[in-house]
Amino acid sequence: MSDFPRTFPAPPSPVRTHVVTLADRSDLVLYLALLMLPVDGTTLGLYAPFWTPISPWLFLLYAALNWRDVPSVYRRFRMWFVFPAVLVAYSTLGWSSVALHPVPALTSLCAVIGALACLVALDIALRIKRLPWSDMIRVLLFAYWFAFGVGVVQWLGVRLDLGSVRSYFSHLMYRSYISASSPWGGGRPQFLFAEPSYIGMHLFGVLLPLMWLMRSRDSIYARRLRDLIVAFAAGSVLMGAGVRIILDSLIALIVVIAERTRWHAADSRRNGVLALCGTAVLGVLSIVLNSRLNSIAANGMDGDGSFFARIWQSLGPICGMLTHPIYLLTGYGAGNIADATHDGAAVAVHVLRALHLPADSAAGWYAQMTPDTIWTMSAYTSFVTEYGVLALVLLFVLLARHITAGCGWPKTVVCWFALTVYLYIQFEGYAFYALPLFIWVTAPRRTVADE
Repeated sequence: MSDFPRTFPAPPSPVRTHVVTLADRSDLVLYLALLMLPVDGTTLGLYAPFWTPISPWLFLLYAALNWRDVPSVYRRFRMWFVFPAVLVAYSTLGWSSVALHPVPALTSLCAVIGALACLVALDIALRIKRLPWSDMIRVLLFAYWFAFGVGVVQWLGVRLDLGSVRSYFSHLMYRSYISASSPWGGGRPQFLFAEPSYIGMHLFGVLLPLMWLMRSRDSIYARRLRDLIVAFAAGSVLMGAGVRIILDSLIALIVVIAERTRWHAADSRRNGVLALCGTAVLGVLSIVLNSRLNSIAANGMDGDGSFFARIWQSLGPICGMLTHPIYLLTGYGAGNIADATHDGAAVAVHVLRALHLPADSAAGWYAQMTPDTIWTMSAYTSFVTEYGVLALVLLFVLLARHITAGCGWPKTVVCWFALTVYLYIQFEGYAFYALPLFIWVTAPRRTVADE
């Protein structure tokens, strides 16, 4: 990334394989984790709310295999190792006064550990072992181009009504969108993601930051990442993968323009303003040409069923916390989102009806949700419901302190941070890779000799 110093020396002379560099055989687990990064919606993964990732658990295995290096990582990221314990402490109030659902609680806390495992794996591989960036980027390029190719096959299966293709992916994906009868909005490619709306998480939470990072390290790989992002985003829109990729692409484009423009230089500022105007035109055209966006613009939040569902799915637990303000501060406890939803269901339904919005679907959904089946589709709603506003404030304070002590607040970091904050609004997977990657890159720069 142009705003960061180039502080990572070339790796020593580790073992060279046909494709990647290995310091030892455990690094194969790391590369497998990178290869599986876009594979988060198949029946092969472990269930987490609304996705079934594989990579977090491979990162955890990689950290375990390299346990001798973990103390060095701990000294560098001490407060991020302590943070899960803080969440357990916050959860004890809810567990003692509301309920303790062992499996959902363990699922939630394991997701937090999964994010920490990603951070640990990055530090071991890149700082301690000094594995080359180029090998990792090459693996990621292959993985995401393959995922894109899978999406093209799915789209052809829909367009050409290929029963064998539909059947295969209906069995492979944990929640299939390719079947026309899918209750989730069928007839759409989902690539290898848990659902089509997660495309932007990968493109703009992982690949775009890596593109920024590679600009100062290898311009060729930076261009390859850029080409992949553009092709994936444009292809997803043209294949009708969903509405969120349109919105995410527009937001990401605004962030990219802001990051690239030198606002103090007149020529660059003029070009930046023109680019933002062009983005606004694209936004208007998207509303005009996309039926779902057009319906939302014309009819409000209930103009699209999926969009409206994301609102009332969060409204239930939020109303539960407002009904019991103590839990707004400390949370209902890990795994207790369903309890908050049931507590707030009546109030949430009343709010929807007071706003003259349809509430029957929400009421039925609130009633049937259990601790094992609940989801919110928003990391902020889930996190505050489980761990409270105090934990969320603590998270942002720790992030601010971490960034300030590390690389500071150059424009690229500000843009990256803003984009990351946006992306988690409609994604609740704590173990996702965007935040650990951000934390690792913005950490103070040290070498092994400094530890």
